[in-house]
Amino acid sequence: MNPSRSRRSGNVPPTPPAGRPARPAAQPQEQFRSFRASALYCPQCRQATPVRERLLLILPDGNLYEYRCVHCGTSTGSKTEKEQKDVRLFF
Repeated sequence: MNPSRSRRSGNVPPTPPAGRPARPAAQPQEQFRSFRASALYCPQCRQATPVRERLLLILPDGNLYEYRCVHCGTSTGSKTEKEQKDVRLFF
């Protein structure tokens, strides 16, 4: 046992190191609201290649995007970007 370490009892949270203020926990949804891939593995080229994002469909709950390899045009992935819930369309 290391004598310089003190034992903590129960569920006492550790204190932040001196000189560093404690950061508030960021919400995961806010950090990664819009994520775009820049390179994905292409099965045709057999390596990670740059990709282009292309809008495929506009769906009621969001937009469907497809990622294609810039070298051979093979589809390498897709994502659905969810729309804000408070957005309304009027005709």
